[in-house]
Amino acid sequence: MNIHILSSYPAYNSAKLDDLYLNAMNDFDYKVVVLDDDPTGIQKVHGIHVYTNWDTKSIRDGFQSKEKMFFILTNSRAFSEEMTKQFHRDLTKRIEMVANDLNMPFLIISRGDSTLRGHFPLETQTINNTLTSPTDGEIIIPFFKEGGRYTLNNIHYIEIDHVLVPAAETEFAKDRTFPFYTSHLGEYVEEKSNGSFKEQHVTYIDLHDLRTLQIKKITNQLLRVRNFNKVVVNAISDDDLKVFSIALIQALAKGKKFLFRTAASFTKVIGNIADKKLLTKAEMIQENSSSGGLIIVGSHVSKTTQQLNALLELDTIMPIEFNSDLVLDQFQFEQEINERIAEIDRSITNGQTCVIYTKRKRLDLGEGMAEKELELSVKISNGLTEIIQSLECQPKYIIAKGGITSSEIGTTALGVTKAIVLGQALPGIPVWRTDENSKYPNMPYVIFPGNVGKVSDLYTIVNKLEQPYIENTSKLN
Repeated sequence: MNIHILSSYPAYNSAKLDDLYLNAMNDFDYKVVVLDDDPTGIQKVHGIHVYTNWDTKSIRDGFQSKEKMFFILTNSRAFSEEMTKQFHRDLTKRIEMVANDLNMPFLIISRGDSTLRGHFPLETQTINNTLTSPTDGEIIIPFFKEGGRYTLNNIHYIEIDHVLVPAAETEFAKDRTFPFYTSHLGEYVEEKSNGSFKEQHVTYIDLHDLRTLQIKKITNQLLRVRNFNKVVVNAISDDDLKVFSIALIQALAKGKKFLFRTAASFTKVIGNIADKKLLTKAEMIQENSSSGGLIIVGSHVSKTTQQLNALLELDTIMPIEFNSDLVLDQFQFEQEINERIAEIDRSITNGQTCVIYTKRKRLDLGEGMAEKELELSVKISNGLTEIIQSLECQPKYIIAKGGITSSEIGTTALGVTKAIVLGQALPGIPVWRTDENSKYPNMPYVIFPGNVGKVSDLYTIVNKLEQPYIENTSKLN
């Protein structure tokens, strides 16, 4: 299906929609808690805090912040199923305890991958089973325009070269840890729940109803949801999510309770986050530095490899391959780690920007070895993390490519506990400012999802950050 079909749907009266949306937001007093299964869920927001630990103190700090929303980075996509269950039980209990102490209503969003990979329905099912008062239903919104993810006629599509390809026909569906076989989201629910939730019991929010502002009809659909059944929202623009949010807020006001499994776009809309221009170099790098930058590439999807190859066309970038295949031999793996630490330290201190990347082909141990492969991929991620954690140099910026990679680098290697989201370097590519207690305080940390962006995007960001430094005069005035 050609992407031009999206333009055939009727446009909104923007002024009317924005009035309805802002009026609804004025009546929405919930604290929104986003559990992010890797650090890429902040792709659409800014001015929001991300917490990388899950203790009661951090959760309370998030609830008491002036912002409507906060993120908790769980990195659960790297967990085993049992670890995922236990983690979400503990976290849900803490969230509910703090909310009750402060007498604050809240929503929990399980922010997952827009290509449908991850521990679904395990995470939201565990949250629902743990809550003192279970919810009426789960709302599923994988739409994410910046990544080319659209839901039409209940089918989730991924844009590839201006063609909308059903998600199950893409490389993402063949993920060895989180595979799936259907693009119809109702059938996906039935497939992933092993039949516990049937496709015919799913509620579908129609795009035509959204575009014609059938808010009462959509609200009534939500009011009929029971027994944690699923709600699939068709969407091809953020405005579609605004209309849905208006109906959702009306349903919440009538006592309905929902959990959410969504991509990044819904968090921006329900959080009422204003649009912001892409970040300039001066907004990211606030001080001049003679050191080189550091780019870390761990993702194995083909788009990442293409983006890495494009980056390497910059002759100012030094390529460093991390021989991740040596993970099968502990002694050789440790030796490889130590050699890469020394090489990066030496290069960055001398002003050379480096990109370190894992082998481009994932280890394949054969059928029935998915858990073992996940274990090894985590071990490789830990090795990459150890390299960054052990560095003595001071890079002028850091970019991490890949969800699990960027999470482990941010939390373990850099020791970030509470970051502020500055905005986006390019659409769908967020930037943190690290906290004062991290390994590199106030460092611009670019989190580049593995499956997002044009082939040229990594090159574009690095090229921007490598340009001669210009003083940010706006902060001097």
